[in-house]
Amino acid sequence: MSQPNVQNEQRSTVGHVVIVGCGRVGAGLAERMLGHDHTVAVIDTERSAFKRVANLDVERIEGVGYDRDTLRSAGIERAVALAAVTNGDNSNIVIARTGREAFGVRRVFARIYDMRRAAVYERLGIPTVASARLTIDMSMRQLLPLDDAVRWVDPSAQVCLVERPASRALIGTSVGRLESDGTVRLAALRRLGVSVVPAADLVVQEGDLLYLMVPNDRVAELQASWADAGEGKVTS
Repeated sequence: MSQPNVQNEQRSTVGHVVIVGCGRVGAGLAERMLGHDHTVAVIDTERSAFKRVANLDVERIEGVGYDRDTLRSAGIERAVALAAVTNGDNSNIVIARTGREAFGVRRVFARIYDMRRAAVYERLGIPTVASARLTIDMSMRQLLPLDDAVRWVDPSAQVCLVERPASRALIGTSVGRLESDGTVRLAALRRLGVSVVPAADLVVQEGDLLYLMVPNDRVAELQASWADAGEGKVTS
């Protein structure tokens, strides 16, 4: 069901945006896009969802967001952007890929609920935006890591970037030896205010600052090694 708005067609606009999903996120996004002088079409399977945009100058399309005819009714062929913000991860990724691959929309993104899928979507070239629950989960990983040395966690929460000054246990150790078991990588080393990507034969010196990529489940082990400044190894 399409409800085109004549005023929507007549005003001078920047471009056309299609939003699939008329929940709070979709409705809020539609309002913001209108504020930036875009025309907007909103798709949802439930007619009742459109009450959230009842006072907005948008087209309302009732249908399945990954159906190509539904997308055409929403103006996907002239769209400059597509947002897939339904409550289903699978639907969102299919919608985003259909918009990009079938209709050539350059700017697309998909909302996600399952953080394990974020990296997969990124590899498919589909930028993702987190649900509120996922944002909270990822924020907790940043706010309450094993210690404040964790500077970054990848979207799948499997790899961390850890910043650490060289302890006595590391001084005199070569980069090659530090990385010898294949699970720790020294991404960068900062010495006397200058950062470098270290070669395998570089030896850690007192005062060095290390940036290590490590598996998330090994951070505690590494912390124990660093705390034991006089002995022990960084890797096992």
